[in-house]
Amino acid sequence: MVKRLALSLIACFLLLTAFCQLPNKSIDVEHYRFSISLNDENNTISGEAAITMRIKEEVSQVSLDLVTKNASGKGMQVSSVSQDGTEVGFSQESDHLLIKAAAKANDHLTFVVKYSGEPDDGLIIDRNKFNQRTFFSDNWPNRAHHWIPCNDHPSDKATVEFLITAPDHYQVVCNGLKVEESNLEQHLRLTHWKEEVAISTKIFALGVADFAVNYIGNVGCIPIYDWLYPQDKIQGFKDYALTKNILPWYIEHVGPYAYEKLANIQSKTIFGGVENAGAIFYAEKSVGSPDIESLLAHELAHQWFGDQASETDWPHLWLSEGFATYMTHLYFESKYGTDTLKAGMVKDRKGVIKLSYKKEVPVVDSTGILHPMELLNANSYQKGGWILHMLRRKLGDTTFWQSVRTYYEKYTGGNASTNDLQTIFEATSHQKLDTFFHQWLYTPGQPKLLINWQYDTRKKQLILKIDQQQSKPFSFPLVLKLGDEQVQSFEINQRSQVFTIPMPSKPETIIPDPDVNLLFEYQLAEGKVKK
Repeated sequence: MVKRLALSLIACFLLLTAFCQLPNKSIDVEHYRFSISLNDENNTISGEAAITMRIKEEVSQVSLDLVTKNASGKGMQVSSVSQDGTEVGFSQESDHLLIKAAAKANDHLTFVVKYSGEPDDGLIIDRNKFNQRTFFSDNWPNRAHHWIPCNDHPSDKATVEFLITAPDHYQVVCNGLKVEESNLEQHLRLTHWKEEVAISTKIFALGVADFAVNYIGNVGCIPIYDWLYPQDKIQGFKDYALTKNILPWYIEHVGPYAYEKLANIQSKTIFGGVENAGAIFYAEKSVGSPDIESLLAHELAHQWFGDQASETDWPHLWLSEGFATYMTHLYFESKYGTDTLKAGMVKDRKGVIKLSYKKEVPVVDSTGILHPMELLNANSYQKGGWILHMLRRKLGDTTFWQSVRTYYEKYTGGNASTNDLQTIFEATSHQKLDTFFHQWLYTPGQPKLLINWQYDTRKKQLILKIDQQQSKPFSFPLVLKLGDEQVQSFEINQRSQVFTIPMPSKPETIIPDPDVNLLFEYQLAEGKVKK
């Protein structure tokens, strides 16, 4: 998910923060089949969910995530639950559906849940910017259970199919491939989409609107489509077509694209973009945006990082957002040159520093287990990207890319933690990276340096004193450009260090980190000359 186009909405995001369920470790959902009816008369939906699961540990009842009706009357009301055609008892408690069915480990069960109600969240039923009625899922992070019964956590991935009955003036788009479209009586249409790749609920996609649909071609065997509001189609088709050039770069550098298609969809998402698997949602205002290429590159990167190789839990969100942020920079570097990468890293560094003065927390933030919305900040995005940038500079391009590809290959279709990523990088580089990962991911803040210098004209030497002013000292290489030509690297690993450098004359300038390879802030004191 991208933040670049949604900065003005961050306050709204925090207002929407919801407590997230901890992982339901007793079940492993294998397949969802949702049959959902939509209408134009009201915002009530009717649903039937067939959920096939494997029981991972013995249980006396099965718990699913589903928000029940609240005081305003919004929420989902379950009318029945059945197993093998026989109704079973159930109850609803706030965010959960409790099914009274005991099961043993490794049992495979299928429950059919019939329900209805007006979603309070998760499925946005509203009018778009052209005052036309639309229906869009907006599940991130755990908002899917506001409208579908599920195990609403990224650690549980399943195949999914949607059978949507809606008025026949709408087009319907979801994950996967369309396997049926049938006209029904009373001006209704049934549209059936099926996703054969297991994905988590946060990236389930349902879009129902008056769309203009454009097929822009294939990348290999992957068809690419654009779905836009008809009023925006001319500019939108032009903008979204950029994905045909971006997709091959990720395939070449990371690995195969996992999904059956790529659909770029204009939507009512509250975010700048949402990386739904094979059916990416972009905000209404994305069409015509000057940042459209970076937005497309960011969301496409998520198809690998976040969708296929997913975080084990919310505190490791940087494995999704940090990767998408840095992969966007790398794509732009390959297309526009190194100066573009440097400019992007400078901008991101400013964002990280700004956040650290407001809220000094580590990137791997345990509070994110319950409040993942609050992780939509510069730590997960820009600092996560910076950590990958510093790993690349520390290990070199060959080892960096080998590590990235190995990580993706191992965890594609699964989930990984920060420690899992570290293990991959250590194995590939044959280096211990404990210090690097601990200080950059588990320690708040970044180096804050005071650089003092003095030039001794008699001894022809420059004396540097470098003090770390943050609460805990870091270990890192600091590169200084001394004058026009001399570039020197210093290993910083103590609170205060002094370095003596032979120089024939006083440097006219001292430039810390000239190639933009270090996440830090600094103050360069006025130097002295000793005669």
